[in-house]
Amino acid sequence: LFIYKLSSLTLDTTPEATPTPPTTKMDFHLNHISGGSPSSSSDPNPNSHHHNGGHHHDNDPVHSWWESISKARARIHLLSSLLPPSSTSSPPLSSLADSDHPARSLLSSAAAYNALSASLSSALSGSGDDPLCQWLYDTYQSSDPDLRLVVLSFIPLLSGLYLSRIHSSDSPTSPSLAGFEAVLLSLYAAETKSRAGKPILVSIPDLSQPSLYHTPRNKPSPNSTKQSRPSIGVLSAPLEPQIAVKSTKRACIVGVALDCYYKQISQMPSWSKLDFCSFAADWAGQDCPCKTEFDKNEEEIENNGFSDGTRVREIEDVVEEMGNLGINENSANSVPKGSRIPLPWELLQPVLRILGHCLLAPLNSEDVKDAASVAVRCLYARASHDLVPQAILATRSLIQLDKRAREAAKAAAANAASNANTPSKAKKPEILLVSK
Repeated sequence: LFIYKLSSLTLDTTPEATPTPPTTKMDFHLNHISGGSPSSSSDPNPNSHHHNGGHHHDNDPVHSWWESISKARARIHLLSSLLPPSSTSSPPLSSLADSDHPARSLLSSAAAYNALSASLSSALSGSGDDPLCQWLYDTYQSSDPDLRLVVLSFIPLLSGLYLSRIHSSDSPTSPSLAGFEAVLLSLYAAETKSRAGKPILVSIPDLSQPSLYHTPRNKPSPNSTKQSRPSIGVLSAPLEPQIAVKSTKRACIVGVALDCYYKQISQMPSWSKLDFCSFAADWAGQDCPCKTEFDKNEEEIENNGFSDGTRVREIEDVVEEMGNLGINENSANSVPKGSRIPLPWELLQPVLRILGHCLLAPLNSEDVKDAASVAVRCLYARASHDLVPQAILATRSLIQLDKRAREAAKAAAANAASNANTPSKAKKPEILLVSK
């Protein structure tokens, strides 16, 4: 096993520079080959794997279940001790450990998310000796999938804070963000191992061949024996192991972390998705009128029954409401939710996938859909100014799908209301014939 030891990861500002790790209180260990958990002095139960007759209990489901519960409770108690007393809620965070599924309870607790987010959003967070980053890192190394989901739910906030601070700080003495980088690298290392050096490919069908869904315009000759093969597109190139976040690899590493979040997005809480939409809108940084281009089309407003300016005011109201989504807004040490950053395609691609889910997934709340609607319009404005064809096409498609989904929902609501107001004729009692 090859174990890379990172003593508080540092950031390279030039592609050729080699990172020089400073001395900190916390050591992060990345195991790219085995994916094993790091050796950490903060492990609350270092002897949890050593039991008498441990080999005898390997296949015991009851023992495995109890061991998973014990680990989750230990992580919750440790997190409760790391958070400042002022951020603890009522009931206290440690009470989540008493549930039958403590990891799931932690994932679904908005109070726990707010408390941890408030501490992570402070100006001094993210350094190499940040205990909360160490907690996130160690928790993600757990074999419990629910504990890993808890860490994934904080990836939008962590990525947003990290990228916004990196690109908004011009001071050479800016605080270290090695703690944030270590968490992102742990997700990148796990994904690198799972892909095993292979790219993610997508098969593009040949439209000249008939299918269940279409008939080609030019029918193939019946005498032709040559069969066309579907073309193969590369959705994601093979990943290379990284032991530090270099400036040339930053977008790729964060993009992979967001892709890991997207794979489990159906299990993510709504407040995590709201954080992501808020950061995505801030990353775009385009607050120009062209973001409401699709909402100011007078012909569409007339055809769809919208009064002039109603839809525009609705979008503006959503933007105003999103300004109140900041968890740390009233704190004196709070930082802006996000700032304008470069958006290369390797970073924008997973961002658009996540926004697509937030816009169109039927189980999402209206708050999530509205926040995603604002974010994708801001990204469309940014892509239009940057003249990025694939980004313009993707964001336009999402906006059109969003408009159609809202129109369909409004039509369905109108039909339901009309049916409720329409008196129905009394039905005759049914006569059931029973054969003996």
